[in-house]
Amino acid sequence: MFRFKYCVLALALLLCTPIFTPADTITQTNAEGQRMVVQTNAIVIENDSYAVVYKHFDLQQRRVVKAKLNQGSLPYNVVESNASGRQQIVKLWEKFGYTATVTTRAGKKTQVYDCYFDFFPGPGGIGAFLESVPPRANLPIQFDSGGVDQIEFDQITSIANQNGHLTVTLTNGKVETGKFLMPTQQPAVVHFMGITGQYQPASSQIYDFSMPLPGISEIRFDNDQQ
Repeated sequence: MFRFKYCVLALALLLCTPIFTPADTITQTNAEGQRMVVQTNAIVIENDSYAVVYKHFDLQQRRVVKAKLNQGSLPYNVVESNASGRQQIVKLWEKFGYTATVTTRAGKKTQVYDCYFDFFPGPGGIGAFLESVPPRANLPIQFDSGGVDQIEFDQITSIANQNGHLTVTLTNGKVETGKFLMPTQQPAVVHFMGITGQYQPASSQIYDFSMPLPGISEIRFDNDQQ
């Protein structure tokens, strides 16, 4: 099932791309003198004699990621798009990630695109990411009824959070309860991450929304578009 979804998304992304102004394209000329496309539909945020750093959409992870190419004997070349092309590629990214409406404990609602969970060192949950724990587009949960699981976002309609106790409504209508199962023994704080409609393409970050799970009362996924 996962492989099928991956192929469908890859095909959709390729089919949708021509209606947009191309974003930044990274090429490299190989030893035979052939120019090879390394990455297209990217946004380059650093480009010097040492490295090229860029953002792009990773279909397998269903989110925006950052990558780095170290310059060597066969340097990379960047063809940059204009501001309009970069804005359009962000809109394309929004179509293929998970989308959710997040409600804070204060009642503020925010639509978040390309969303995922990521982890910061505890107990403050600020600063650099906890590098030993990768981000994820699933919910690790310890059920009240016993047992644990990782529920993919596309199987979830909503997650209600009441003082750390989660009520998870699935797309098949089933309701599960439990608590977030931290995937590390280190002190850590889980954040719900992603981009909003105000995300700036030129940002060096791959997100502009980051909220600790304890500050969220509900996450409601828009799985109709998946």
